[in-house]
Amino acid sequence: MKEVSSVDGISSPEKNKVEGGTLYLVGTPIGNMADISGRAVKVLKEVDFVAAEDTRNTGRLLQAIGSDRPMISYFEHNKKSKGEVIAGRLQAGESCALVTDAGMPGISDPGEDMVRLCAERGVPVTSVPGPCAAIDALVLSALPAGRFSFEGFLPTVKSERAKRLDEVKYDRRTLIFYEAPHRLRETLSALREALGNRRISLCRELTKLNEEIFRSDLDRAVERYAESDPRGEYVLVVDGASEERPAEDRWWAGLTVPEHVEGYVSRGASKNEAIRMTALDLGLSKNHVYKLVLASDGK
Repeated sequence: MKEVSSVDGISSPEKNKVEGGTLYLVGTPIGNMADISGRAVKVLKEVDFVAAEDTRNTGRLLQAIGSDRPMISYFEHNKKSKGEVIAGRLQAGESCALVTDAGMPGISDPGEDMVRLCAERGVPVTSVPGPCAAIDALVLSALPAGRFSFEGFLPTVKSERAKRLDEVKYDRRTLIFYEAPHRLRETLSALREALGNRRISLCRELTKLNEEIFRSDLDRAVERYAESDPRGEYVLVVDGASEERPAEDRWWAGLTVPEHVEGYVSRGASKNEAIRMTALDLGLSKNHVYKLVLASDGK
């Protein structure tokens, strides 16, 4: 039976009842507490327990909304052990809200591992949508938003970062990156070197009092932050490529999709990474490439 919700006197049947044995991915504010939704508040008050990336941060949120739900920590370095604990409790019939420090869980955090584990165990998962820094920055960037690629945080190792940027160099889609202030200068320089002088929007402290959107190009961005200290968390929105990959770089031309994937594997990539790069080269979805490889392996 669906519960009836009421917003400003308008009632409608919605999926609002908190069900036992279900994992709720709850979006939380990225800076402005007023952005939390009524449904998120309801779920955070009614689930049996809350799995939090940082229990101190989430504790302040729960206190602010009047929730007394118990918490369990779940973050990158304990996700394997705590994931099993959370899955066990869900299978026993408890309900759990999974939250990250800010925004939607599962985006550049171990929430995706929890969702995968639940899928493997047959545990229902549902989402309580909320703020997302990547999407907020994209729509504020004044860059094309119809097609985009979310790249998250670039690798810290220079060679791995260069490899990642080489993979997206000829991607026509708008590119979105996350970055911490202490790494911003290095990342801007790496983007300029790998991608050339493209348009970029640097979105800082989104939804907070000191929110700032700096729209320029990579040359001016590098110059600006050579003279001023980066402050706050950044989302970098970078214009997509204006030209196609040169013919000499398309070594995979004429190959079937499975052969294309195998070409990357022979160059040292893992199977998953090879599928991702093949999809990027050909403008296909990863799932489609995976199915073609699976079909070829089954012959």
